[in-house]
This record gives sequence, structure tokens and C-alpha cells, in this order.
Amino acid sequence: MTNPQPILTDMNDRTREVFRRVVEGYLTSGEPVGSRTLTRTLSEKVSAATVRNVMQDLEYLGLLDSPHVSAGRVPTQLGLRMFVDSLLEVGTVAPEDQERIDATLLPSDQDVTSLLDDVGAALSVITRGASVVLAPKREAPIRHIEFVSLAPDRALVVLVFADGQVENRIFSPPPGQTPSSMREAANFLNALAEGRTLSELRSNVTNEITNRRQEIDVLARQLVESGLALWENAGKSSERLIVRGRGNLIEEAANAAEIERIRVLFDDLERKRDIAEFLNLAETGDGVRIFIGSENKLFSLSGSSLVVSPYMNADRKIIGAVGVIGPTRLNYGRIVPIVDYTAQLVGRLVSDRGKG
Repeated sequence: MTNPQPILTDMNDRTREVFRRVVEGYLTSGEPVGSRTLTRTLSEKVSAATVRNVMQDLEYLGLLDSPHVSAGRVPTQLGLRMFVDSLLEVGTVAPEDQERIDATLLPSDQDVTSLLDDVGAALSVITRGASVVLAPKREAPIRHIEFVSLAPDRALVVLVFADGQVENRIFSPPPGQTPSSMREAANFLNALAEGRTLSELRSNVTNEITNRRQEIDVLARQLVESGLALWENAGKSSERLIVRGRGNLIEEAANAAEIERIRVLFDDLERKRDIAEFLNLAETGDGVRIFIGSENKLFSLSGSSLVVSPYMNADRKIIGAVGVIGPTRLNYGRIVPIVDYTAQLVGRLVSDRGKG
């Protein structure tokens, strides 16, 4: 892919303005922008023929495309990326949008999941896109762990956290487990777990099993390792990724093919295939990030863009993310500050509730 920055640097003022106005016109209307339309808005008075020549040059550079022979131009993915990186003017959150976001976070008796669900619903309504909110993992320290046999092939692990919350997870233990091996596995974990969060315990247990292999029974060791595998996959539970606003994207779809691509996108989200990928997108940068079309494998089939921002706890640790999915002709200048504001607000509220 061509690096857009040197292209922008080499443009003269007229070419840069034509490019900017084509992109802005397309983002506003969703329709190709023609030369006659541009001649009425350019700061420099030039003929439609001159504008067409500039647009042809931009098309040759891969920044614009002509969907029909006689139509105007639309930006390509490369063109949108150059516009977003270099020419996008990001505004502030409109007062009415800020009020609607704030209103979702007013009830003081909500749990974090309910709060984030309301945030996602509000974002979807405000942006007319689909919202995605990644809820934080439970990072309260562990107080106690216990294994309970339910059947020869089913067991329950009970996690009691220091904040009083309890999680029960059913899993398939390794064959041959006995009550004594379950007690030994629980004792082994409890000796390591005190004061540690789940993520801290996972990294610590792996080292301890290696260093103390002779001190723990084979069955108990297998049980601990299968429990670790269960916890590693716990982030895929349905409570972590909250998705709202599917209907908004379908309404924007122009044809049956686009509707099918959107359906595939939401099927993937609902199965939580890429939940780790989603969080990685947010974690690899500070602040709002924009992914256009095929830049993100999760949305490459849908012709969609993702605007996403992480949110942090009081220790400045990333614990979740907030995002908006929409067509590539999103109003980025409006959506970016909305996502940024929401992420910062959610981070403060989650931290205040001690759930981070």
C-alpha cells in the first residue's frame, strides 16, 4: 500500500482542497461528489474541467475512485486513511450528546455490567452505528478457591473474591480425579492465591508447577492446569463484549450483499471469536484509534470502520474498551470525541466502583 504522507506533502493547495472536499462531501452524503458540485464550494474559482483533471490525478494516485463511468468520485480506503490521519478536524462533544451519555451513568445502584450495557445502547442511538463495549475482567484479589465434583466428567470451581463476589464455573476435569486430589489442588492454589488477582495467579501458578513438580500429585497438577485453561478462556464469556445497534448498520446497507456482510460481522461478534483481538486494538495505542475497512481483520468483510478507545482504572491500567462500528463514511470528526469522552467517563466510574 502506498504511503499517503508523501503524497499529501507533494500536493499543491488546489489539489489538497479538492481532495478534502470530495472526502467531506462523501462522508456527509454517502454519494459520489462531482466536479460541478465542487466548483461551487472551492475557495479558488476554477472551471469544472480543471476540477475533473485534478480528480483524475487523485484517482491515479489511488486516493479517489469512480464507482460509475459518468459519476463523481468517492475516497478509497487509502484516501480515507490519509484524510483521517492528516486532514480530519475533530470537534468537541456536542452538549446534547454529552448529556445523553451522562444520563446513562447517573443511577448509583447499577452494577458495572448494567452500566456498560446502558452506555452501549446510548452510543448506538447517538452515533446511529453499532456500539461495542468490552467490560473489564474481574481483577479483585482472590480470597478462596475450591473444586467440587459434580459427576465423573464434570466439576465445579468456586472462586471467592475479596470484594465478596463469587463465580462458579463448570468444567470437565482430567479423568481419575478423587476428592483428595481436588483438595490438594485447591490447597496448592489457595497457598498462592492470597492477595493476587486471577491474571497474577495464572502467571505465578505456571512457574510454581514447574519449580515444585515433585511436591504436587499428578492428578492435582492436571486439575490445576485444566483450571488454568478454563480461566484463560474466561474472557470469552458473553458478559465481556456488549454489542448494540445491529439494526442501525442494516438500515444503512445499500443492498443484499452489504446486509449479508453485516450479518457475518455480527455473527463473529456474537460468538466472541475476536474478543482478544478487539482488546489488542485498544491496548496498542493511547487514546482513540480508527480502523478503516480491511485494516482490521474483524471488519474486513463488512466494509465497516471501527473507532475504538481503551478505558483505564485508577492505576492507569487498560481494563476495557469502548467503540463504534459504522460504514466507512462515518462522520469521524463527530464520532471520535464521543468515543473518547465515553471511554474516559467509563474509566472513572468503573474505578470509583472498585471493579477495575
